[in-house]
Amino acid sequence: MDVPQQCSEKACDLSFSRKVWLFSHDYLKCCVYISEVEEPKHAFNKKLYSKLIGTSQVLEDFLDFHGAKNNTDWYFYRELTAAVRHLSLGGYSQKHINNRLIFYDLPDSEDFRSEGEKTASFLNACLMKIAPVILREARRLNIPIPESRFTAEDFPGITTGEMLDYDIDDEAKALQKKHVVKIASDFLNIAGRFDQLSFYGPRKQEEIFDLVPDKVNEVEIRRFEMVVHNLQSSFDTYVIHGGMRFGDRKLKQLRSYFSVVFHLLQLMGRLLHFYERHLHDAGYKNIYKMVQEKMAALVDPAMMLDRTVNYGLYYACHYLNSGKELARQILNENIERGRIKVGIPVKLGFHSRPSLLVAKIVQHYGGQVELCVGEDRFDASSVLDIQWAGGKIQKENITEVVFEGDVRALRDIEILAGVNYGEDTMGKGVPLPKELDYLR
Repeated sequence: MDVPQQCSEKACDLSFSRKVWLFSHDYLKCCVYISEVEEPKHAFNKKLYSKLIGTSQVLEDFLDFHGAKNNTDWYFYRELTAAVRHLSLGGYSQKHINNRLIFYDLPDSEDFRSEGEKTASFLNACLMKIAPVILREARRLNIPIPESRFTAEDFPGITTGEMLDYDIDDEAKALQKKHVVKIASDFLNIAGRFDQLSFYGPRKQEEIFDLVPDKVNEVEIRRFEMVVHNLQSSFDTYVIHGGMRFGDRKLKQLRSYFSVVFHLLQLMGRLLHFYERHLHDAGYKNIYKMVQEKMAALVDPAMMLDRTVNYGLYYACHYLNSGKELARQILNENIERGRIKVGIPVKLGFHSRPSLLVAKIVQHYGGQVELCVGEDRFDASSVLDIQWAGGKIQKENITEVVFEGDVRALRDIEILAGVNYGEDTMGKGVPLPKELDYLR
């Protein structure tokens, strides 16, 4: 048999039993430690979660490489390892939120803190329940349990009572305005796209099981996680480099909104992955069903989905929605403003189609734009307002109007006006220029 290229001759001389002991050693030490924890609120911190994540991941990779997912003897040990990894990843995200909440300066944070602690307690209780089962399974598989022990000193928390001096100026400069405008606009767009998942109160258990995984699932949540992460990265690269303590309060509060949403989505993604992969559909083979039942006894699927939906999803929706007003304020304080004069839609005026297209352009960019008709001003992001203006335009036989506001939206309104607002003189739709593809 050929030796895999990445495996040196010396390394491959070690037997499977020897390597599974090596890769299990620190992982099992963690299991011994957490199975004896008396105060989980203080014991479970980022250092411990990181150790659990790292040791479980390398062990899971090792077991998968050697076919544990298709072996009746090793499958449960492998599934327990995956459970530790995903629960620890979720716990790490939640711990990050708990540690940073004091700096986030977010409204309604007391209820959020309380629900977050409830979520952390659930994840920690699951890990404590799983740890002795892992140790029993290791003994069954003849994997030696480490004699040495971790202690609390091996897992210090990351916070102290001291802070380093703030001696680097991190105020937003005029050069950053274009980046601020883009980030505020992107936040509003993401919040708008997330509206499809929004709800405004706790869901009952049967409702949650209807939602997951048909409407709320790992794929959807990870998609939003990626775009929010990109938003945070852009902010930290181009706007403010220096963290959360000082500087422009509005900008840093906006970052708090999408930062807390990002970490909630991280948490949800891990819990949904674990539920969908390990608890929801175990497959048709008897061994898979048996292991799935064992896992469900250790990690309550109903409680996991309650924390995923009634905590993670609820507060992600809440903070995206409550951040909209701040994003609009920041956007309108930083946009470049302009003024254009354009013709009205030929023949039919501002009826439903042209009004909708203009409003969608303004909504796409998020900045303020007004339709000016004589002394009157109308909100160009509102279809109804534009149609009200259309009535005045028709009554007074006006042929040209003025739009004032966000130059990005004005540029596209001018393009739209150049093709008679997307319709012919009979009111039928015509193809839009490629610059307006987002309206399709």
